[in-house]
This record gives sequence, structure tokens and C-alpha cells, in this order.
Amino acid sequence: MRVVIQRVSQASVTINNVCKSKINQGFLILLGIEEADADEDIIWLCRKITGLRVFDDEAGVMNKSIDEIGGNIIVVSQFTLMASYRKGNRPSYIRAAGHATAIPLYERFCKVLSDELGRPVQTGEFGADMKVNILNDGPVTICMDTKNKE
Repeated sequence: MRVVIQRVSQASVTINNVCKSKINQGFLILLGIEEADADEDIIWLCRKITGLRVFDDEAGVMNKSIDEIGGNIIVVSQFTLMASYRKGNRPSYIRAAGHATAIPLYERFCKVLSDELGRPVQTGEFGADMKVNILNDGPVTICMDTKNKE
């Protein structure tokens, strides 16, 4: 499981010209899922995400978590995060989980993240053509992969 976490001042997801989700300060999370991912990957990632201290404290130092600043989260499924680019110039997505695996894991990830955060997270729509608009704050962008926990 891979995530790209962007600290944002605002973010939104639009599908077919309709705004599905919109937040102000918080995280926009792009989530890539592969067939080998499991519940322990979800739990590890959600705890890491909610514990990240990347928001400024009163001294302007990145020392506060999303919970401490009352921030919100949007999670967007992103199978292209699992791209292999080793051969040629056309990425292969063979590592990306199929719908039967990915949809339940995506939904579980959103539920666990909501539970860890203590409030609902917003989402995109799995498999939809989404327009994701962000105002990256910092910029702060962090990538995590559950295959590289150490």
C-alpha cells in the first residue's frame, strides 16, 4: 500500500462537474493498493498518518498532528501509484489490485482513518474520473509505502 500525503490549505474532488468533497486545512491523501495488501497495512498507515506532526505550532515549527489542528482529510484512490516504470516508457499497472480486492481495502482504509481521526474523512469515488484540486501548503508532501516500514 502506498500513499502520497499532501498538507493542504484547501482541496476538493469534483466528478462530472459536481463537487463531491471539499476541505480546508488538512491532508489530501492519494492511496494506491496492491493485491498483497492487508488489514495490518491499513492499521499501520492510518496510525502513521494521524500521528504525523507536520502542522505548525505557535512558534512556526512543524510540531502538531492533524488532530491537534482540527484538520480534515480527503482520500482519493490512485492505482497509478503502483506503476512500474522499469521497462520502456509506458508504465505497467500489473501490481495494482483489481476492483475485487481494492474496493474493500479502500473502504476499510477510509473507515480506520476516520476512527483514528475521530471524525469522518471525505473521499473521492473509486474508479471515477476525478478532478482533484489542491492548494499544497508548504509545500509539504510525504510518501509512505507499507513495504518500507523500517
